[in-house]
Amino acid sequence: MSGSVYQIIEFVGTSKISWEDAAKNAVIMARKYHSDLRVATIKELDMTIEGELVSTYRAKVNISFKYHP
Repeated sequence: MSGSVYQIIEFVGTSKISWEDAAKNAVIMARKYHSDLRVATIKELDMTIEGELVSTYRAKVNISFKYHP
């Protein structure tokens, strides 16, 4: 029986615009360092606040990729 093995890494993406953009930025960064990405799972969303305004949206994302020994 042959199967696949996947590794999971965690990235935190940031954006001045939205959580969606922050998550996309995490995936874009992961692509620079890993190939064969498979699934991205949003683990946590938060934001930084400066004064009374949202400064930065942040998305903590677990990203899996196929493991190639």
